Amino acid sequence: MSAERLTVFIIEDDASVRDSLALMLGLCGYRTALFADAEAFLSACQPEWTGCVVADLRLPGRTGIELQAELQARGNPLPFVIITAHGDVPTARAAFQANAVDFLEKPFDHAQLRAAIERSFSMEGRRLQRSAEAAKLALLTARERDVLEQAAKGLHAKEIAAELGISPRTVEVHKTRIMEKLGVRNTAELVRFALAAQPPQTGQGG
Repeated sequence: MSAERLTVFIIEDDASVRDSLALMLGLCGYRTALFADAEAFLSACQPEWTGCVVADLRLPGRTGIELQAELQARGNPLPFVIITAHGDVPTARAAFQANAVDFLEKPFDHAQLRAAIERSFSMEGRRLQRSAEAAKLALLTARERDVLEQAAKGLHAKEIAAELGISPRTVEVHKTRIMEKLGVRNTAELVRFALAAQPPQTGQGG
């Protein structure tokens, strides 16, 4: 996933801090969007926004952690980095329990913030890749899904044909269509895609 699509959403009520962060991150090549409080961000927030949120803990109205909880309740997966001049252990614990990527106490090193943003962007990249793959899988017909599932087991066309009760030629036609829809170039990529699309196996109790 290209970082060009990702934005750092800075939510900070202190205008000087907000502008300083935006300048520093802009000089480092990040795209930023600035908000003075949680409500302004929530009013503007769009489902297609990607990137991460850097939010001050103490904001007018909702706190940074409360904003994080609200976005999660709305099904918005944007990663959060909480910054604060008033950190303590219980608050940091609450932030991490809400799956914050990091909790930085002011004054923090800008390198720490950039590292937290990069971790957030990495998470976003993986999420967006999974979403793109799921969208491609949704294009497959039921029969194409059957063929893909068998291909993931490493079966050849004749074996898939026997398993599904169709001809090897029909299997090859399905595989060609599947590869076109998924945007893969060969059988090896097809198998990797199929394996990645499978749900994780749950461990057996013992």
